Amino acid sequence: MAQHELKRDLKNRHVQLIAIGGTIGTGLFLGSGKAIQLAGPSIILAYLIVGIALFFVMRALGELLLSNAGYQSFNDFATDYIGPWAGYVTGWTYWFCWIMTAMADIIAVGVYVQYWFEIPQWIPAILVLVILLGLNLLTVKLFGELEFWFALIKVITILALIVIGVILLVIGFKTDAGVVSIRNLWAYGGLFPNGIAGFLLAFQMVVFAFVGIELVGVSAAETANPQKNIPSAINKIPFRILFFYVGALIIILSINPWQQLTSSSSPFVQVFSLVGIPVAAGIINFVVLTSAASAGNSGMFSTSRILFNLSRHHQGPASFAKLSKNHVPSNALITSAVVVSIGALLSKLIPEQAFSIVTTVSAICFIWVWSIILISHIRYQKTRPDLRAKSTFKAPLTPFINYLVLALFAAILVIMLFSEATRIALFMTPLWFILLFILYRFRKRQSRV
Repeated sequence: MAQHELKRDLKNRHVQLIAIGGTIGTGLFLGSGKAIQLAGPSIILAYLIVGIALFFVMRALGELLLSNAGYQSFNDFATDYIGPWAGYVTGWTYWFCWIMTAMADIIAVGVYVQYWFEIPQWIPAILVLVILLGLNLLTVKLFGELEFWFALIKVITILALIVIGVILLVIGFKTDAGVVSIRNLWAYGGLFPNGIAGFLLAFQMVVFAFVGIELVGVSAAETANPQKNIPSAINKIPFRILFFYVGALIIILSINPWQQLTSSSSPFVQVFSLVGIPVAAGIINFVVLTSAASAGNSGMFSTSRILFNLSRHHQGPASFAKLSKNHVPSNALITSAVVVSIGALLSKLIPEQAFSIVTTVSAICFIWVWSIILISHIRYQKTRPDLRAKSTFKAPLTPFINYLVLALFAAILVIMLFSEATRIALFMTPLWFILLFILYRFRKRQSRV
């Protein structure tokens, strides 16, 4: 018997940990090394700024999703409040966002495996992709369980790093780099050792570190009690940002002066190696590997649900709307996995540049999606004051904060023009949007015939 509806099998603990998993990923565990090299200790401020901005995006998202029980993703309210073109472009762009993010994650898996084995990056990348596809084809409850345990590992790791770091700070532990001290944050060139330019250029990788924060919204259609679970998950985001990002980075930069961290491997692994615990460094490498697999798992989940939703709205092939007997959009899952496998090809052809290219494209596309959420919320306030008045989860400081965050996103895109590492991807990404607008016009014309 054909299945037509997604199953609401995600419980509160799943949603809470999916939210944590969305805010802790490859961008923090691997990408922060590159960001630290650019900004030095001021990277902490960059994470704080972007994190606060995205909290307001999430509050806007939460209010929009809860204003209409029929909303399952961004393209639903984008269609209602901006127009059908916005729903079409945003839906497909969000799919593309997660495709690029999943590519970055499987590339990262290849990097982490090289800590132990000298094998080409693309081999473990393909292997983990096949495993994740197989697991996601089973049930959404299994996805929730996987994310629960993956995220729990991340939480325990960062908690252990912070506890050990505090102990080392208290006892004044000495490493090959010197004494562990909070003064290391400003003792090597100050908080802005590479000036304001270095600080600004780090924002691309910081933005990428937060991709997936909105995944709690995508899971709304499969959440048992969205009116309770979604606000709970969103309201805990500020604490998670302060603890997992700011807290972890303060400890890392107190143990190891910023200029001694490299961009080619995880700062978390480097810190434990420096402290002289090689076994712990290996364990942490395993943890960050599972983190990349977790983020890739989120990518598989979200891309398939986006294709399912697009198909249900007649914006994609009808086959993507078909569910398996386990209530899983299997056709959409397999299609997404095939496209993600291009990441493994990139890691074979351009191993040095692959991660930087896909993370930049991902960051740009996520900025589009987050901006559409804010613009939709502005339109929602203006056109549906009745829903705004009844809302039990009102976004604060709107619409002023919406415009302020949109200005920040615009500034980040401009900053990308000034870095060779991000400029190519910035010029390439508009081709995706041009293609989508052409396809939208074509589909619209076909529907009139």
